[in-house]
Amino acid sequence: MSRITVACLDMAGTTVRDEGTVMAAFTAAITAHNLPAAAFNQAMKHVRASMGQSKIEVFRHILGDEQDAQEANASFERHYAGAVSAGKVAPMPGATDVFAACRRAGIRVCLATGFSPATRDAIVSALGWSDMVDLLLSPADAGRGRPWPDLPLTALLRLGGGSVAELAVAGDTPSDVESGLRAGAGVVAGVLTGASTREELSAVAARADLPGSPLVLESIADLLPHLGLSG
Repeated sequence: MSRITVACLDMAGTTVRDEGTVMAAFTAAITAHNLPAAAFNQAMKHVRASMGQSKIEVFRHILGDEQDAQEANASFERHYAGAVSAGKVAPMPGATDVFAACRRAGIRVCLATGFSPATRDAIVSALGWSDMVDLLLSPADAGRGRPWPDLPLTALLRLGGGSVAELAVAGDTPSDVESGLRAGAGVVAGVLTGASTREELSAVAARADLPGSPLVLESIADLLPHLGLSG
């Protein structure tokens, strides 16, 4: 039997394939604010560096004004919702197999994301995943977004897990990995199906001065053996 009881898995780039629609939505939302070219380029650099984090916090950092940040976040949500409605999201290969294998083994699955609850729920509904996972979390549900540990620790608490050694965390960004390491999760994995490189994911522990060494996997499907499971 697996020693893991709760798996907290990221969505876009990890379990959800969206063909660049996150970056397209960010670009549209920031373009609407007519930033000077240098400021726009710096903003997009920050977007790429903060992938996986709370979207509203990203806009607060870039724009520095709460109303502007809220307007940009609403624009982002509209653009991404349009992509979902247009069928531009799909399961990442192996994702549903991971959900099914976890369920058979009694491992409870949380999908965690930096999206708002409304966008998150629209994605899950579009993919038909509502009955395949046990919990959905956004930063609004947990306190702070990544790279803080609130999302995985909230998943552990709400799903009745035991110690943090029984928690697995997986995502495609350094922020995902840092969140899992900060939570003290028994398994922390970065996957290479997003925009991050092996080197970026491997370097998180040293960069953030955190104990532990994350796994770096080709895809979410490769997580199963590290949970003590087969497909």
